[in-house]
Amino acid sequence: MFAKKHHFFSHQEEEQIILAIRHAERRTSGEIRVHVQHFIDHNDVLAEAIKTFYRLGMDKTEHRNGVIFFIVPEKKMFAVYGDEGIHEKVSDGFWNDVKDILAQNFKKGLFVDGLVKGIELTGEKLLAFFPYNSNDKNELPDEISYD
Repeated sequence: MFAKKHHFFSHQEEEQIILAIRHAERRTSGEIRVHVQHFIDHNDVLAEAIKTFYRLGMDKTEHRNGVIFFIVPEKKMFAVYGDEGIHEKVSDGFWNDVKDILAQNFKKGLFVDGLVKGIELTGEKLLAFFPYNSNDKNELPDEISYD
């Protein structure tokens, strides 16, 4: 099932996802990362996502506007978590559309399509609150991280 020993996505699939991240980040100052966790020993995927968010230093962005897409393929679970700068400006239902896109695609086994669409929608949503500025810099790596 895994393309590589420690990876869930093939190199080509990773490139598609990274391209989506870069495209979204060209429109917003928000920072987006995808993390694949091969295993957790409980079902609180959001708690793991938050822990990983901080471990990856995603809370260090200037505007506190990082977003993590956290996927646990073995449990068929995922979470989307955004930093406090986003939560200060948006409603509780802000991530529902993104989570729905992921869920619909993941149920069909379309992980890359779901992530690309979810990342694109996240970029559009963040644009309203965190527009791209000419002096913005890429504060976080775009590559997919794995544990």
